[in-house]
Amino acid sequence: MGIVENLINKKVFLDTAPIIYYIENQHKYRSLLDNLFELNAQGKIAFISSSLTVMEVLVQPIRLQRLEIAKNYLKILTSSNNFEILDLTISISKKAAELRAKYNFKTPDAIQLATAIESRCDFFLTNDIRLEIDEIKSIFISKIT
Repeated sequence: MGIVENLINKKVFLDTAPIIYYIENQHKYRSLLDNLFELNAQGKIAFISSSLTVMEVLVQPIRLQRLEIAKNYLKILTSSNNFEILDLTISISKKAAELRAKYNFKTPDAIQLATAIESRCDFFLTNDIRLEIDEIKSIFISKIT
């Protein structure tokens, strides 16, 4: 069974990079991400991300005055079915502090991972190989394409 099939009926946290790759049509990862987003649209995979992701994906399009891309990000992140954006809470902050202390992560990475853990995601989809931890199963896009 392939990795995509293992995600069926699971909650998958999307780190910032996979969202950027999908919206900006990164050819190298396009087929995999199209498949995952299609399964999400069909309700077969639930996506979770954080409000931090919203901020991170908007910086470059705003900086470059690519406002249509910024709109696309907001549309996908805020109005897609089966895609929930979670705000930073006290419990996520506490978990992020624990992760920073244990793994010496930067704050944004700790917040992303903590959000995934606290929302009981089954997987953390990223392309940052430094984000492999014991508390959640990380999946690295570059290793499955």
